Amino acid sequence: MKIAALIWLEIFLLWGTAAFAQNPGQIDATALDPIGALTQREIQLGRIPGAVVLVGNPEEILYRKAFGLSALKPEPRPMTVDTRFDLASLTKVVATTTAILQLMDQQKLRLDDPVAKYWPEFGENHKESITIRQLLTHYSGLRADLDLTRAWWGYPAALSLIAAEKPLVPPGSQYLYSDINFEILGELVRRISGMPLDVYCARYIFQPLGMKNTGFTPPLTSRPNIAPTEYLNGRLHWGEVHDPTAYRMGGVSGHAGLFSTADDLAIFARMLLDGGSAKGVRILNRRTVTQMTTPQSPPGMTELRGLGWALAAPFATNREQLLPLGAYGHLGYTGTLLRIDPVTRTFLIVLSNRVHPHGKGNANPLRRGILAIVSAALGPQTNEQILAARPGVAAYRQRAAAYPVIHPATQVATGLDVLKTENFAPLKGLRVGLITNQTGVDTDGNRGVDLLFHAPGVSLTKIFSPEHGLQGNRDGKIPSERDAGTGLPVYSLYGETRKPTEGMLRDIDALVFDIQDAGVRFYTYATTMAYAMEAAARRNIDFYVLDRPDPIAANIVQGPMLEATMTSFTSYFPLPVRHGMTIGELARLFNQEGHIGARLHVIEMRGYRRRDWYDETGIPWIPPSPNLRTLTEATLYPGVALVEGANVSVGRGTDTPFELLGAPWIDGRKLADALNRRDIAGVFFIPANFTPDDSRYVHQPCHGVRLLLTDRRELDSPFLGIELASTLHQLYPEQFHTKEILSMVGSPSWVQAITDGKDPRSIAPQWQEGLREFSALRKRFLLY
Repeated sequence: MKIAALIWLEIFLLWGTAAFAQNPGQIDATALDPIGALTQREIQLGRIPGAVVLVGNPEEILYRKAFGLSALKPEPRPMTVDTRFDLASLTKVVATTTAILQLMDQQKLRLDDPVAKYWPEFGENHKESITIRQLLTHYSGLRADLDLTRAWWGYPAALSLIAAEKPLVPPGSQYLYSDINFEILGELVRRISGMPLDVYCARYIFQPLGMKNTGFTPPLTSRPNIAPTEYLNGRLHWGEVHDPTAYRMGGVSGHAGLFSTADDLAIFARMLLDGGSAKGVRILNRRTVTQMTTPQSPPGMTELRGLGWALAAPFATNREQLLPLGAYGHLGYTGTLLRIDPVTRTFLIVLSNRVHPHGKGNANPLRRGILAIVSAALGPQTNEQILAARPGVAAYRQRAAAYPVIHPATQVATGLDVLKTENFAPLKGLRVGLITNQTGVDTDGNRGVDLLFHAPGVSLTKIFSPEHGLQGNRDGKIPSERDAGTGLPVYSLYGETRKPTEGMLRDIDALVFDIQDAGVRFYTYATTMAYAMEAAARRNIDFYVLDRPDPIAANIVQGPMLEATMTSFTSYFPLPVRHGMTIGELARLFNQEGHIGARLHVIEMRGYRRRDWYDETGIPWIPPSPNLRTLTEATLYPGVALVEGANVSVGRGTDTPFELLGAPWIDGRKLADALNRRDIAGVFFIPANFTPDDSRYVHQPCHGVRLLLTDRRELDSPFLGIELASTLHQLYPEQFHTKEILSMVGSPSWVQAITDGKDPRSIAPQWQEGLREFSALRKRFLLY
């Protein structure tokens, strides 16, 4: 899917410190005020010309505002709350899915009917088994869209092309998002109902609901109230569908072509939240709404889809820690979003024409940022709350447990997975010690401890645990213990000793290291590995590293270098803050450049790409340590942790560590104002109050900011850390202990630059020479 300075003071004076709801599911509407500042920033950055944002529930509209311009060309036009937008793929769920399910409610079709039952010609070219359910869930096997390189025009021509299509993969075997699926569904509505899709939807969905400004091919008289999209072939699409296939089809298609307003979509969202009816008019049966918004993917598939809808965790600050079910929604290519959460009974509508005027905008930071603001306003949820509010999800979980998981073709195999497929051959005949924690599992969730313990020909004799212990849930010194599952001794390497002793390594032929790293210089697991490598080298025993991904992408190297005199248990080797290396690559670097001399063997991953973030590997997220509960927190960690050594809380002891920063002596609105004026790419700040129940300032009210990650690829997290330190020093030179960040920043010169008041934008370029030298060194040890 495909800066100017802001007047922040005026914006922030309009809203006070956000009051995040203590009761999940209830919103203090003032907590939504930061949406305005975020949207204004995205407009000033040129990512969107304007937007309309609406947040509501069945009882009231909580937020409804227009921002910026609906049109930049041919002349500027102000955005209004009743502006009509090209919804793009929201057409799939608002119009087509609803129409198909109405026909199902009327028993005019069944979801598991083959499409060819209603459209015989469609069954040609190995499509005879494709069902309506497979179309709705994108498991038909058909490709993304029709061939647009050929000269064709008109609805009948599109139908002929669809009939000639062949599945790329067997139907039901793989998730492939496809516009063709919904082009077919639109035609099924016509064939079964006897009415074209636009006529059917107007008569049976939009008119009964009172959605007066929703429909296909809007008349020319309504054009002044429509947001134009893009210049295509030298002509501005204004009131005409932007999607090229839908345009060739005459503006009416099951996958795109619908125009609507935020107010009309609010009516639609309320209908769904109320079980399929609104104002006494029933659009869908209640059980159909439940079915539509719970998983309908083929058994065992990891890509879970409802009928038409994408499924997600509910609105919640901690949504990344929850079941990936509960809420449902859809995006549109033009910059639209509809998200509905039955758990908190809240809906969110974001409408923008980000493709105007030349197709170069980007609505993703806006959509992600607003989602984060709404979620923060609603507070945390629990899986128990999800299951109580959505019993259909609980039923699905019980059914799904009976099926084996089928991993997608892009699934990365970790070093442990690869070793398992080799039947542990490299370790046959060896007495093994395993250094691991809760992250040392295979893709099916089996502990490496148990796999090695039962591996034929392998003798697992001892287990070693790093900081936070074998389960990864404890802070402070960890005592040695015994593993309940195997009865083996577990020797702590974060207790009385941090290095394996001679006694611990007696009767061991090989050490195996299998722990997920965080991709950051200041993280103790890499040091534990290096210390163990040193011990293995002294005893002349083999050392195996089962490689795992760099969770925050291994193609990014950022931040100041650690001075060689400042190495410690937290930072074993002079590295930049983000080193862009896997744990196996770090082992190779340490072994040679640290002159360890271990007999090192790295079991490489399969299917891994350096550019992949952790959630793109197909490997389930397991928090590597207690306060990196989500990938978002791991992404912010290299920046926020840079200031943690000073006298501020970074949210430890809250539900969202490293997404918060504050102290009792900070003015949250003032800090958010100052930070947002810095225009730090990829992140936005809103005032926040929180009280940690652990760590620094335990049980003391703290005031500060919540960090909203809007674009992780744009974010230079170490630079963010320097910006945080600089702003805190400028605002609070007496209270903020700047010099205490030295151990994390890694060089006295950079700390001195901050205390001297130098602009972070003049500090960061001075890192580049060190980064260039490190990158040249790093290149010699890369495996992927």
